[in-house]
Amino acid sequence: MSLIETDITQLRLNPMTLIGKDWWLVTAGQAGNFNTMTASWGHLGAIWSRPGQGSMPTAVIYVRPQRYTKEFLDREPLFSLSVLGEEQRAALNYLGSHSGRDGDKVKAAGLTAVAAEGTVYFAEAKLVLICRKLYHAPLVEAGFIDRDIIARNYPERDYHEQYVGEIVRVLRRAEE
Repeated sequence: MSLIETDITQLRLNPMTLIGKDWWLVTAGQAGNFNTMTASWGHLGAIWSRPGQGSMPTAVIYVRPQRYTKEFLDREPLFSLSVLGEEQRAALNYLGSHSGRDGDKVKAAGLTAVAAEGTVYFAEAKLVLICRKLYHAPLVEAGFIDRDIIARNYPERDYHEQYVGEIVRVLRRAEE
């Protein structure tokens, strides 16, 4: 199945389902030197602006400091978010439970990496967002108003780091 470019304003999706239920692959790097991870936390929306353009469409992702993908996110100016269909659930589970430090997990998951747009995404995706990093900062303990979140989600105090990316290109399956 081929992917075609589409205007972000033409997308009709539910971000709660897309991210929290369907999940997405966060990928950064170049051909032959990239890593990906499954994520079920994130945000889609708009923040900041450019003269004459209004609010920028953005994606916000969260990555723990020990994740191998973080090294690539820190180094590269772009990252991709690939949304796969339910038929790829086993691949999503595998990519979320294995480290790229230990071998070629993309090959083991049976996915096809596509190097383009200055990053890498997956041919099997039904939706791809290409993002240019705008902002990066760690979540800090002092910011948590609901302290129960720390006990439930951060017993090791390994707080996620936040990356805000401007969505610069959207690709979708032709039949979607």
